[in-house]
Amino acid sequence: MSFWEEFIAYLMRGWIMTVELLALSIPLSILLGLALATARVYGNKVVSLIAAGFVALLRGLPLVVTLLIVFFALPRIGLYFDPFWSAVIAFIMCSGAYQSEYVRAAIQSIDVGQSLAAQALGMTKLQEVVHIILPQAFRRALPGISNEIIYLILYSSLAYIIGVQEIFATAKHFNSLQFRPIEIFSTTALIYAFMATVATFFFKKLEERLKIPGLEIV
Repeated sequence: MSFWEEFIAYLMRGWIMTVELLALSIPLSILLGLALATARVYGNKVVSLIAAGFVALLRGLPLVVTLLIVFFALPRIGLYFDPFWSAVIAFIMCSGAYQSEYVRAAIQSIDVGQSLAAQALGMTKLQEVVHIILPQAFRRALPGISNEIIYLILYSSLAYIIGVQEIFATAKHFNSLQFRPIEIFSTTALIYAFMATVATFFFKKLEERLKIPGLEIV
């Protein structure tokens, strides 16, 4: 087997693991971001304070530190996760915390008249938030959310630190066997760039799909 055949076989195994990580982390981090933002804006003082504290804590920790805490520290209190799930949990918490700030700002930018109109129609607060506020807030926050998702795709390479055999880990291991860093890491970088480009294109199309004529955000 030639170098490239063996290398691509290695790399594809790592790429599949990376895709599995992101397939779980991306949608769940978006949901967490929406939930945290909603709790901060509409929750009572206790709920809002807890959500704000969670966001402040996660935004203040490097992702590497969060990964190490989930994988090495949580078992000390009886919470055990394998490397894969430790990475997923850390990615969801970190990305969700950052995304929540975009959503919170978007919620607070919506005119109060929207809320008054919902109340005039007899909607409950939950119906107002779910059907009126959050759809508009998500659309406004989407550029920021997409930016965080791009970062998450790139930062997924940090999962190798706790033993997840994702694409960077497999490239690093293969380089230790073959020691051809230019070919190995250049190819790996191109794959990350390709994934980021695909995500950028997807979110651009999603923004266009959700755009409301006459209500474009300047």
